[in-house]
Amino acid sequence: MTPQTLDKITTLQEQRFLLPGHYTWEEFEKLEALTANAPGLRITYLDGCVEFMTLGEQHEAIKSVIAIFLALYFFEKGINFIPVGSATRRAKEKGASFEPDESYYLGEKKENPDLAIEVNITSGSIDKLEKYQRFNITEVWFWENNQISVYHLTNDNYEQIAQSKLLPDLDINLLVRCVLMPSIIEARTEFIKGIRQ
Repeated sequence: MTPQTLDKITTLQEQRFLLPGHYTWEEFEKLEALTANAPGLRITYLDGCVEFMTLGEQHEAIKSVIAIFLALYFFEKGINFIPVGSATRRAKEKGASFEPDESYYLGEKKENPDLAIEVNITSGSIDKLEKYQRFNITEVWFWENNQISVYHLTNDNYEQIAQSKLLPDLDINLLVRCVLMPSIIEARTEFIKGIRQ
C-alpha cells in the first residue's frame, strides 16, 4: 500500500483588475452573469468602470476578525444591530453595484446600512467613497496598511474623522491592535478588557 500525500494547497492573494473600456449597465450585467459561478471573485461597477477583485485568505481573515470584534462590542455595549455582511448594493439609476466586506444596520433596519467596512489589501482603482455616497451609507471604514480610516457622511460628502460618530466609545486603535494580534483568544481578552474600561 502506498502512502497518500495531500496535494500542495495554495491560497491566492487579493488582486484587483480594472477592465479597460467603458461599459453600459446592460454590458455589466452580462459580465456579472458570465462570472456568477467564479468562487472568490467580486465585481464592482461605477459609472461605466468595471473592477474585478479576487478575495485572498488575508483579506477574508481580517474582515472576519473585524466582524467578530464588532459583534463583541455591540453585545457588550447593548447596541442592537443587524449584520448584513457583504450584501450587494446596486441600482442602475445610481450607476453603481458593489459589495462591502461587512455592513451593519444600527438600531433598526433602514433603506441602507449605517456602517460599511471595506478591507483593502491591494489598492483599489475605483473611487472608493463615491459608491457608498450614492447609497447614503452614514459611515465607511477602510482597513488599509494595517490601520482603519473612518469616513463620516456629512452634507452629502465624506469627511475623514479620527473617531467614529456612530460608535463614539469604540477605541479604533484598540480594535486595530487586537485584529493584528496573532492569537485571537488573547486578542479577545485584550479587546473585552479594553472596552470595559
